[in-house]
Amino acid sequence: MPLELGSLQKAVSALRAVLAKSDDRDFMSLLDEVARNAIKAGVIQHFEFTYELCWKFMKRWLEVNVSPAAADGVTRRELFRLAAENRLVTDVEQWMRYHEARNVTSHIYQPEIAERVYQTAHAFLGDAARLLAALETRND
Repeated sequence: MPLELGSLQKAVSALRAVLAKSDDRDFMSLLDEVARNAIKAGVIQHFEFTYELCWKFMKRWLEVNVSPAAADGVTRRELFRLAAENRLVTDVEQWMRYHEARNVTSHIYQPEIAERVYQTAHAFLGDAARLLAALETRND
């Protein structure tokens, strides 16, 4: 049974779009600090949402294609390891860094942490897109 990947496709696309806007120096230079921070906050929110979908789709794919209990009750590190063993992702440690970045977004707001997560979102986009491509290719 194929997975319905539409929500992940939309999330990756939205993250790509908001990152492109935040990287547009001409556009960002026209904004005041509040608006620039709002754009960055949008990047962080899209990162959070897309990350959550990514790990949930890894889990679903493993349940459908390996075994219903393959990812049941495993730690996030173990989930990423299983995803790597099944060629959905390549770098378990990088996915753990995304997991850590996602975790710090739920704590008290600090500008330094927000900036770090904002920068992490740039690297994450490529890995999320590669995961989506692997899921699309192997979605039987």
